[in-house]
Formats: sequence, C-alpha cells, structure tokens
Amino acid sequence: MEKAIKIIKNRSDIGAGTRGSDMGIDAIEIAAINKNSDYFNEYEFEDVKTHNESIYDKYRSSVAKRIEHVVEQCTRVNNAVKNSLTNNYFPLVLSGDHSSALGTISGIKAAYPDQTVGVIWIDAHADLHSPYTTPSGNIHGMPLAAALGDDNLDCQVNDVAKDTQEHWDEMKNIGIDGAKVLAENLIYFGVRDTEEAEDKQIEKLQIRNYKVDEVRYRGLEICVEEALAKLSHCDVLYVSFDVDSMDCDLISFGTGTPVSRGFDQYEIIDIINQIIESKKVVCIEVVEVNPLLDTKGNKMAETAFQVLEAITATLVLPIE
Repeated sequence: MEKAIKIIKNRSDIGAGTRGSDMGIDAIEIAAINKNSDYFNEYEFEDVKTHNESIYDKYRSSVAKRIEHVVEQCTRVNNAVKNSLTNNYFPLVLSGDHSSALGTISGIKAAYPDQTVGVIWIDAHADLHSPYTTPSGNIHGMPLAAALGDDNLDCQVNDVAKDTQEHWDEMKNIGIDGAKVLAENLIYFGVRDTEEAEDKQIEKLQIRNYKVDEVRYRGLEICVEEALAKLSHCDVLYVSFDVDSMDCDLISFGTGTPVSRGFDQYEIIDIINQIIESKKVVCIEVVEVNPLLDTKGNKMAETAFQVLEAITATLVLPIE
C-alpha cells in the first residue's frame, strides 16, 4: 500500500436519536486492549473536536435536530478527511453516529474534485431522508440525501422552517458546492429497514441494494464483483460500514438502531476486503457502535474491532 493509514476519531453522536455512540471509539479501543493488540499505537491518528454538549440544547427544529451543530461537525470531518487525503494518507474514519458520513464523503470529493466518487454503503438503513421527509428528525438518517443533493420533495410530509432550510443547504454544500456523489454511483449492501419515502427514492433513483438473502443465495463474491463492475467508471471508492448491517440477534444490540437478519462479521470482512482489492478504495468509515446499549458486555465493539483488524491487514498488503 502506497499510503500510510491515519485513524480519524470522530466521537460525535449528535446526529443520532439515542445517546452513547460517542463512546463507541473508546469501546473499540478497549476491545483492542483486551485482545492484547497494539493496533491503536501502530498508526497516526487525529481526534476531531466534537460538539456533543449540544445534546443539552433545546431542539430548535423537530425535523433536523441540532442541525447547526451537525453542519459544524461534518465540516470538521470534511477538513480532517480532505487534509489526510491531500497529504497522501489513507483515512480510516471511526465515528459515532452516521451523520458523519456526509463530512467524510464531502472531504473525499473536496480532495478529488475532478474525479468520480463511488460509495458502497453497508448498512441496515438507507439514510436517504431529508428534513422534508424524516419521521424522526435525526440527522444520522440523512447523510446520503445531503451527499446526493436530493431532498425527495415528492414525498414531503414536514414543514421546514427557513433557518433549518438554510442549515440543510449548508450541509449539502460542505467541502465543495453541490452533489458529492451520483445515485448511479451509490450501492447498498444489507439495507432492510426503510420507510416509504426512502423506498420511493431507491426506486426512482434506481439505487442497487444487495440484500442479505441475495448475497447468500447468489454468492458474496459474485455480488461484490457485480457491484464493482457497476462502479468501474468511478475513480475512487468510499466504503461506509454501519455495524447495524450485522445481525443484532447474532452479534449484539450494541448499536442505536439494531435490525435482525443481517450479515455476520465474516461476511462483512469478505465484502470489504474484496472491495479493497479493487485498489480504488481511498477511505473506509466504521460507525454506530453504542456500548451503552450492549447487553453482551462489549460484544459489538469487539466485533467491530475484529472487522477493523481484518480489513486493515488487507489495506497494508503491498500493492503488486
């Protein structure tokens, strides 16, 4: 591998509906310590400043909670990712809630403004809501809508105040103005818990979703090959791994929005490793470990670290 890994630690959970994912990175580090692993001493790292104290603010917007602070946080992540890439590092981003992915994608696009970015989103959720469609107001369900620059106004159910609209426009223009990724360059793995507005978006935008059953029936390697072929025109790839893509009954409920019938950790490792072998991946992100919700001790963080170690081993293999 030509680039040195830099671990970007973003302990922010203000985009989530449940507190605790801000502790996910520390839980993963504890899992490494308990495994007698020196992993977190082997790579340079950067701690991104957070705004977690904003959870004590009264909600100004019920359709985009704490959006002004999420904008600020995503901008910080954008800057960290862009700077890492322009300084020839491979940013391995560990985040709390998934709203951070908008910052990560923006940072990638800002570092490669003239290149086509492909996104592989491994998640139980589509994260395609906007303030106009959200049933919860939690921004961790909106990063892809912002990255695509598509508000899905056809499915609007919420009235959005002017100041919230302005902050949402800021979100969509972090890094560089406009959309960071095209719908045709976004592929899902494992999405299985969506709302009607998202289903209509997926259908309208023709976003490919490799569901768990399909991957197992057709074969993981075949599905990933097909996905990479669809993204073959992309110059760079970003992989976003939400731990709720894994089966909560099998692994752990230690994540904000657990969903049954997901992947196991070995399938996740195989999916990501095969994508890495395309040699186009420039950034990987791991999100949504919440130790406060884990009923099996630190099981989710331990499993996330198992995945992290395995994919890092593939990343550091020399390029032939």
